[in-house]
Amino acid sequence: MRPKVLQLISSFHQGGSERQALQLTRLLKASDHFDVHLACLDKAGALLGFAERLGLAEIPEYRLTSFYDRNALMQVRRFALHLQTRGIDIIQTHDFYSNIFGMAAARLAGVRVRIAARRETTGWRTLAQRIVERQAYRFAHAIVANSEAVRRQLIAEGVADRQVVTVHNGIDLDRVRVPEAFNRTAALTSFGLPTAPELRFVTLVANLHHAVKDHPTFLRAARRVRAVCPAARFVIAGEGKLTDEMKVLAAQLGIVDETFFIGRAERVAELLAAADVCVLSSQAEGFANSILEYMAAARPVVVTDVGGAREAVVDGESGYVVPAGADEAMAAHILALLDDAEQARAMGERGRQIVEQRFSCAAQLAATTALYERLLAANLRRVARPVDRVQREAAKLN
Repeated sequence: MRPKVLQLISSFHQGGSERQALQLTRLLKASDHFDVHLACLDKAGALLGFAERLGLAEIPEYRLTSFYDRNALMQVRRFALHLQTRGIDIIQTHDFYSNIFGMAAARLAGVRVRIAARRETTGWRTLAQRIVERQAYRFAHAIVANSEAVRRQLIAEGVADRQVVTVHNGIDLDRVRVPEAFNRTAALTSFGLPTAPELRFVTLVANLHHAVKDHPTFLRAARRVRAVCPAARFVIAGEGKLTDEMKVLAAQLGIVDETFFIGRAERVAELLAAADVCVLSSQAEGFANSILEYMAAARPVVVTDVGGAREAVVDGESGYVVPAGADEAMAAHILALLDDAEQARAMGERGRQIVEQRFSCAAQLAATTALYERLLAANLRRVARPVDRVQREAAKLN
């Protein structure tokens, strides 16, 4: 009988954690080694359609208003009953909210293998949030870090070395594969970008919800690039509450006419194919999906030295790594790539090779499957689920 594994995600919004969780769900289901289930805290988001097309039996929702009210307790009990009645053997959570909720319910249900996650280093959570999440980690048999940098951070925070396992993000190469009928002029037009053949595009794919993405550093670097290369144009693909503020900054820097805020890009393959250089300007990351997408699309990159950036980018070979906030260094490397098309092409190709070799979907699936099998074997003698306790707790909901 195949082990039953459930993936718990917070929502279906188009964030890195959500995409990676759903990609893993798809890979596990296609492998046919596991009976795969999915649950969420909130069914909102554009990725719900993708999830529904996976052909899973159901996607139950456990909506929260707070971690500290009666509803939270009721939802934990409901989820624990779901885990117990479905006979779930493995649960994997993927972010702060699903870690806390999922580990509590899974322990109550006596799930044999409980796996939490960390996808960022610093700069995202308050001290109070980190303390709460640390308590959730105590209920987990393993914590998946998506980079060695995140793994080191967890250990520095006091998590046992043996509990933390690195499983790098995987990238679906089809997501960035350029259509055979690709036309650069048509693609630029569809994104609302100018089409003059002499223009060179420097692209940043990052949401505008979080200041940690540090769009100001990108814009300050853009001003430096524009002063030397008048043909340069700058594209920010992403949406969020900081959009208006960044438009004001672009105007203050004198590059408002050369900077384009195009919102969320659905056709990322075409967007990247039209770019000459791609950038990450974040102050903190775990392991940025955007870097892998850039490299998989064979684009040369200039990225800040945060999280697992150096685990993907070989500085001077597949792109350049600069200190966070260093807009002058960022601009210098962007200009070097715009000035040497042959070097840019070679770096892009090397980046694609690295992704294919180390960060494929197959590599992600193999590492995850090995982790599941190891933890299942280690827990074969674990005491059977406390069925009576879960049923008693569930009865309180009635």
